[in-house]
Amino acid sequence: MTDSETVRLRGHHLLCLLTYKGLGYSPEFVAGMTATAGRLVSGATAEIVDGPDDICAPLCRVEEHPHCHEATVPERDRRALALVAAALGRPVGTGDRFVLDGMIRARLRAAYRDGAFEPACALCEWQPLCRDIAAGGYAGTLFRAADEPA
Repeated sequence: MTDSETVRLRGHHLLCLLTYKGLGYSPEFVAGMTATAGRLVSGATAEIVDGPDDICAPLCRVEEHPHCHEATVPERDRRALALVAAALGRPVGTGDRFVLDGMIRARLRAAYRDGAFEPACALCEWQPLCRDIAAGGYAGTLFRAADEPA
């Protein structure tokens, strides 16, 4: 795959995508997250990165106090990757590249719904909403193919 077909993705955004319904910190963030979800569902390769990724990097360059540089975010990334690795039964870390196909998305959704990712999401302001979305069967989420069940 070429670089244009690769999505740079930080650890906790992998979890955010599971419950993403088009809400976010700003219209720019929503546009980036929506585009990223679409690219990944269409088969783009995800590359796990430390720090700002394709979703938040553009905002980090223009916002005065971007949330991506808050002290809690790298820890959230580390926790998310450890928990994703446990859910998938294989190591997942910075530099890893893989396609987030329907099977992987289903396994991650099931783990999220069952509370496996709570430690990674504990400090996130969106956690109550995401928990409700998971409990509701992921209805209306954007990180899925049109014919893909929750």
